[in-house]
Amino acid sequence: MNTARPLSTPPERQVEPDDGYRQAQVVRVPLQAIKGRGAVSRMQHRFEKESRETFDDGWGAVPAQGAAGVGGDAGDDTETDAPRLQTQVIWEDARSVLTRNDSPDLPLDVSLNPYRGCEHGCIYCFARPTHSYLGWSPGLDFESRIVAKRNVVEVLRRELSAAAYEPVPISLGSATDAYQPVERELKLTRGVLQVLHDTRHPFGVVTKSSLIERDLDLLAAMAERNLVRVYVTITTLDAELARRLEPRAASPMRRLAQAGVPVGVSLSPQIPFINEDMEKVMEAAWDAGARSAFYIVLRLPWELRTLFREWLQAHYPDRAARVMGRVRELHGGRDYHAQFGQRMRGQGPWAELLRSRFHAAAQRLGYNSERTGLDRTQFRPGAAYGQDSLF
Repeated sequence: MNTARPLSTPPERQVEPDDGYRQAQVVRVPLQAIKGRGAVSRMQHRFEKESRETFDDGWGAVPAQGAAGVGGDAGDDTETDAPRLQTQVIWEDARSVLTRNDSPDLPLDVSLNPYRGCEHGCIYCFARPTHSYLGWSPGLDFESRIVAKRNVVEVLRRELSAAAYEPVPISLGSATDAYQPVERELKLTRGVLQVLHDTRHPFGVVTKSSLIERDLDLLAAMAERNLVRVYVTITTLDAELARRLEPRAASPMRRLAQAGVPVGVSLSPQIPFINEDMEKVMEAAWDAGARSAFYIVLRLPWELRTLFREWLQAHYPDRAARVMGRVRELHGGRDYHAQFGQRMRGQGPWAELLRSRFHAAAQRLGYNSERTGLDRTQFRPGAAYGQDSLF
């Protein structure tokens, strides 16, 4: 570690250097927004034993960490000469693909994720910390190192054909977006849908990608049999804000306008002082055909709390303290409180205000007036391998 030359301004941090000096003043290199990415750093994961930090050693200009300039509260991003971060696909052979959960506040008990990580790069994604289990950063690695389950279709066929299997609706893409950009070429999600279609197995999917339009043939056929629910995530109608929150996702209005099956809208997450156009989103979604809606407040588990703070400093430094103060109010004085029943909706006056706004808009527009469960009685396990069921 190099040390900086003495400065006249107070140091940001004191360190013990290796070159005999008693103290050194360190100038940390500021984090900056990276064009086309949500995270602004490749932050360490919680299992790493060694720490790293970039700082100016005084021997020359050090570019800010990132490939694009800081966008202050006014939102003027400027690019630098740093190379663009490339997405890497890592193939994996999965032993199983259906995961069961017992969380009482999740609508579906079984999930299937064709990928790990997500190219959309949404800074708020609660699944980012899962990359720590792979030894990778929940920051830039989560959105640039994508694990693809090469055998997901074959393993799904096997699991659905098991004698003891009982069909329950599957949540497709609970910890990733099944329609992220790499899906356009790899078509793993398309293969999964084909199996679910052939076996008449119910499922639900939440996405923010217009790529779902590619599979309208399968989705429409399943919708006629009450076998599918599609939710499109729209955090805001503000195109500039959407570009910062979810830089590699499709534009908000296009997602709904071209959706050809009955859809709902996910207004998640609700971030204090950032996206505050809930009613406008609900109106636009209704006009585009959505008839059900839900929202979740911002959740910041594990490393996500640091990543989100970095994002705030890069994009909205003037309101960062206010945002985090309100987030803590929502979670009982913490950055995140994982208690079932409160982690999704929050607590306190602001949580109550959100609930009131949502229910008032939903009632006025007519959302959630018809709720029917998905049909699991049509399941044909034999069709997983192209054979019709004998029953």
